[in-house]
Amino acid sequence: MIRPSAHRDTFTRDNLPPPDEWPDLIFDRPELHYPDRLNAASALLARAGTLSDPDAPAILWGAACWTFRMLDTRSNQLAGVLVDHYRLVPGERVLLRGANTPMLFAAWLAVIKAGGVAVTTMPMLRAMELAPVIDKARVQVAICEAGLVGELEEAAQATTAGSLRAIAVYGGDDDPLAALMQHADPDFQPVATAQDDVCLIAFTSGTTGSPKAAAHFHRDVLAMCDTFARHILKVERPAVFCGTPPIAFTFGLGALLAFPLSAGCAVALPEQSTPAALARAIADHRASHVFTSPTAYRALLQTLGQIDLSSVRLFVSAGEHLPEETWHAWHRATGAAIVNGLGTTEMIHIVLSAADDDIVPGATGRPVPGYEACLLDPSGDMIDGPGEGRLAVRGPTGCRYLADPRQRDYVVRGWNVTGDIYRRDAAGYYWYVGRSDDMIVSSGYNIAAPEIEAALYRHDAVAECAVIGWPDADRGQIVKAVVVPAAGVIGDAVLIKALQDHVKQTLAPYKYPRLIEFRDALPKTPNGKLRRSALKAAALVD
Repeated sequence: MIRPSAHRDTFTRDNLPPPDEWPDLIFDRPELHYPDRLNAASALLARAGTLSDPDAPAILWGAACWTFRMLDTRSNQLAGVLVDHYRLVPGERVLLRGANTPMLFAAWLAVIKAGGVAVTTMPMLRAMELAPVIDKARVQVAICEAGLVGELEEAAQATTAGSLRAIAVYGGDDDPLAALMQHADPDFQPVATAQDDVCLIAFTSGTTGSPKAAAHFHRDVLAMCDTFARHILKVERPAVFCGTPPIAFTFGLGALLAFPLSAGCAVALPEQSTPAALARAIADHRASHVFTSPTAYRALLQTLGQIDLSSVRLFVSAGEHLPEETWHAWHRATGAAIVNGLGTTEMIHIVLSAADDDIVPGATGRPVPGYEACLLDPSGDMIDGPGEGRLAVRGPTGCRYLADPRQRDYVVRGWNVTGDIYRRDAAGYYWYVGRSDDMIVSSGYNIAAPEIEAALYRHDAVAECAVIGWPDADRGQIVKAVVVPAAGVIGDAVLIKALQDHVKQTLAPYKYPRLIEFRDALPKTPNGKLRRSALKAAALVD
């Protein structure tokens, strides 16, 4: 049932996929029953208000501290500016561009309060990457950090739709947006949006092909709090969240904005999105819940003797596959277990995970309460019991691409097919095998790249690595490894043989990398994911 919309601009609802292409949605838990009228921003702040003192810290950033009262007031003022000065009407799209700061968080809440649709972008994106986002989402207003406005202005000139009418700039010496906010009403009344009005558009990271625009409803923001956060994190107050993922990445939106507000807890934001800055923020603000990528955990392992992690109760990893060796290395060094999780932009947050005594090292976990999972064979039929196949999930959230025929590829028979190959064991745990489009076929053998990567990570000389299939006249493909050597290690012919022998001794010998290339760094997306497509592109021109 689609509820009457509060949007006066109906672009997002008009461009949702037809209902028969939606995934099946499941709301079989009482915590997932939401009122027809629901504004995600006001609902999150209301939850915080029932659990915390209004003058308790909500956002810690360097020496700055915003209380819950300040966050509510400033987001009200900014919502008023959007409506009164920029003439925003409910349903219009607002692009947000900035690093994780208190002002960016207030801006996200303000857009939602005003009934707008937040289109948060990675701060590292350039003009040629921003222009398609503006066009596809028909963005009308942008809120941008002063130091990042140049690329946005260039993108606005390159758009074809011509929808962007205003850029509001914050920060810098004069801070024009702050000047407008000073005169705005601090008691803005949030728009009474429908629970199934679109409140955010999250663009896929675009590691393959053109980015897709995943639309999420107000209820979806609450649902990620009432599934993963409620049942896996099980937050006990007081708590301080901390992490590196930008809130343009829905992993970061949940971990650093929605989850802390829903639990009435503070979030400590690193002043840069680097492992070193993360370590400082954890120590300075005594963080209890940490969220970052496997890459960052590997980097932190190199400096554990210099950082204080004693306050942390829970480490969470998502965004890319967590190699088993990284899990064990972290556990050996710290005594702490990393909570692994699989989430997708299309599902908004983590849908497979396990915590505490339920963790099985190397496994991603089992379906988060509220979700179901299955494996599909090549014909699209479900696999019973233990087996290996394409992962499919369903629950209270799901894929809805805006005006994109790829919707029919992602949603199959009511299930969200994530593009991952998983193995399920007899206990119902799901083990990551690889991406369905990353399978290497060599001399008739199917070889999963992450399996070889995991073997390489067991060698002390490897800091980072990525494995791809490389064209070969005799075998169709061969296994190629791109390796970043550990500090002080020389990438030469001796190391190539050592790594090849190591893989042969760890896995079936036919899986060893016949080709190894050394690099100083691996290509990555702005949210830290490996750009495997960039490595594969080299094969097409070689």
